[in-house]
Amino acid sequence: MAYIKEIRDLVGHRPLIMTSASGALLDQQGAVLLQERADTGDWGFPGGYMEFGESFEQTVKREFKEDAGIEIVPVKRLAILDQDFYTYPNGDRVQPVNAFYLVEETSTKHYQPKVTETTTTEYFLIDEKPPRFFNSQHEQMWQILKDFIHNREDI
Repeated sequence: MAYIKEIRDLVGHRPLIMTSASGALLDQQGAVLLQERADTGDWGFPGGYMEFGESFEQTVKREFKEDAGIEIVPVKRLAILDQDFYTYPNGDRVQPVNAFYLVEETSTKHYQPKVTETTTTEYFLIDEKPPRFFNSQHEQMWQILKDFIHNREDI
């Protein structure tokens, strides 16, 4: 977060194009893990902004551990989303360019998520009504995952 803070200190709330990565982790029943965000109380896929020098895959691995306390590996990129715009409650404006991955858990050891980022995590069935999402990009990711699951037999 130091990189983003440095940029924001320079530009204030002006619009920025920000790169990010998010992941969808499915359980044995095909439900997907979501996080309740500490900043807004809305739900979303674990993920976040890239730090300088990271790849999308490194970002989703780091962010998933921070947001959900789970070590993962990305197994398939499901989408690149780049046409969303969001204004955070503090006034920061962004166009997030997000790499969205299907991920798999790599360890049974779980960690405490960052309390400044995550209130709780919970699995949701993909064919039921989702919770209130953080922004439209997360709504799109939900639909992308749902379409992917229904068009694949080997998940």
